[in-house]
Amino acid sequence: MRRAVIAAIVVVLLVVAAVALFAGSETRLASGTTIAGIDVGGLDRDAAAALLEERSQAVEHAPVTFVAAGREFRFTASQLGVRSDWAGAVAEASGATNGFAPVRGVRRIGSRLFGVDVQPKTSAYPSAIRVAVGRIARAVDRPAVAAGLRHTGLRVAVVPERAGAKLDRAVASTAIVASLASLERGGPVSLPTVRVAPTTTTAELAEAQRAFRVATSAPVTLHVAGRTEVLSRARIAELVQLPSGGATEVALSGGATDRLLASLAKDVSQKPADATFEVVSGGIRVLPAQPGRALDVDASRRAIERAVLSETGRQATLTVAIAEPERSTAEAHAMGITGVVGSYTTTYGGTPGRLHNVQLVAELIDGALVAPGTRFSFNETTGERNEAKGFEEAPVIINGELQSGIGGGVCQVSTTLFNAVFEAGLSIESRTNHALYISHYPLGRDATVNFPDIDLVFTNDTERWLLVRTFVGAGSLTVNVYGTPQNRRVETENAPLEVEGKVPWKRIDDDTMLRGEKVVEQYGAPPRSTSVTRRVYAPDGSLMYDTTWSSYYVGEPTVVRLGTKPRPKTELPPATDKGATGPTGPKESSGAPTASAPSPQR
Repeated sequence: MRRAVIAAIVVVLLVVAAVALFAGSETRLASGTTIAGIDVGGLDRDAAAALLEERSQAVEHAPVTFVAAGREFRFTASQLGVRSDWAGAVAEASGATNGFAPVRGVRRIGSRLFGVDVQPKTSAYPSAIRVAVGRIARAVDRPAVAAGLRHTGLRVAVVPERAGAKLDRAVASTAIVASLASLERGGPVSLPTVRVAPTTTTAELAEAQRAFRVATSAPVTLHVAGRTEVLSRARIAELVQLPSGGATEVALSGGATDRLLASLAKDVSQKPADATFEVVSGGIRVLPAQPGRALDVDASRRAIERAVLSETGRQATLTVAIAEPERSTAEAHAMGITGVVGSYTTTYGGTPGRLHNVQLVAELIDGALVAPGTRFSFNETTGERNEAKGFEEAPVIINGELQSGIGGGVCQVSTTLFNAVFEAGLSIESRTNHALYISHYPLGRDATVNFPDIDLVFTNDTERWLLVRTFVGAGSLTVNVYGTPQNRRVETENAPLEVEGKVPWKRIDDDTMLRGEKVVEQYGAPPRSTSVTRRVYAPDGSLMYDTTWSSYYVGEPTVVRLGTKPRPKTELPPATDKGATGPTGPKESSGAPTASAPSPQR
């Protein structure tokens, strides 16, 4: 027994000694080791890394040919930044066959018998790879073409489908990097493409082809609102939309069908008329609403489509719906507009442009409705008064002086409206006097406007609606405010018109007049002020409003023209003035002026 144990120990020791003989040096790679297919067995690790780097540099500028869909493309490792980690691969190969001497010996015996192959980790420039793959894809990708129908007149033909192809970008990217990382340069490398199926096939359009033939087989008669229209076969061919973009059915859509339905709608449609108000002798009455009619476009499209695609029932009755007015007769009565709440009339004259502007702005506020509790804004109702809206030049006040500008005459309307609301006893939120005093308006009760900063605003403080109506005569303007008469009592108290300073003076030098001569072109007026107080009493005698509006009017300059031309030496200066033209003060003005303010309209 002892002999057997001793023999076994001897055998083990002999085996260990034999394995140790194969262990070799730790710094050398085991025989049978390859990296990227290159035999590096027996080489020192540094030498192996240097060998691999040298082989890599030898091929980094050598192109590899890639083939996709019959097209060739060439790239180099240096172009795309493809690099391999050779030092890391050597370390990995060394670690696979190293260890303690006996263990290392066993591993290296295995390396000799079976070999050890290591593939290095490889990197590349991501953006360069994307650009390269994109370039290939743009060249080889081919979209699929769906089958379609095409008609010429009444004939329809099928356009066959065609499959497409596209580059498998993920697989191509991997193949490009792997091929450029290889230390060998062989033949072309194939890059895969995948088939792209068409969305529609010829077989799927067979029913649509038959439907087009049915649609154009005979005329179709349309019945709408007591009249008929016949669609010829050629017209139907224009209306039928053949399938495209993956669709497989014909339909009545597109521009031709839309134009047909629009034409039919125009012929049969009648706009509804809202209930409105008519001024009659002694008051106002409601004009009843009138319903309209309108073509139901969607329902009519479906009815025509059914008739067109039918082999026998080629008649279509189009749907006409009742169009209800926005304001019914009952709603108009419920608004409570039964009589005059306030009224005022002013007279006017002036240039043709001014008369035109008065009429135009009066039309813009005529018919304005003010709901209970809401405000009326003159500027919001009329918008900007400019040439685009048809306003013309007429006298206006610009920085306190009478000049010519767009919209002169507008303030005739705002002043008349202010006085109608004033007399009605309604709540007035915003009012501005003119810059210059105008004698033909009620003292202290003029109202200027200028878009968008100077406004006339009042509030409907009644429980029913208000209606503003304007009536323009040859030389007068009347504004009536209709609603439910409130029977309010309005008392007015005016302060006297007081002078606030001296008449301003303006000199104009004239080199056509001799020195010492002068002409008064316009007599001015001093700055003045006044105020008006309005007290409004409810029918029960209670005080509703006690409001005072103060007005300040700037002075109008006396304009004097003085001669500056030298006089002959023998000629004596005149003893008296040449004369004066007399006062030419303005008939109307606008809002309080400032040096940078816009020009209020008169």
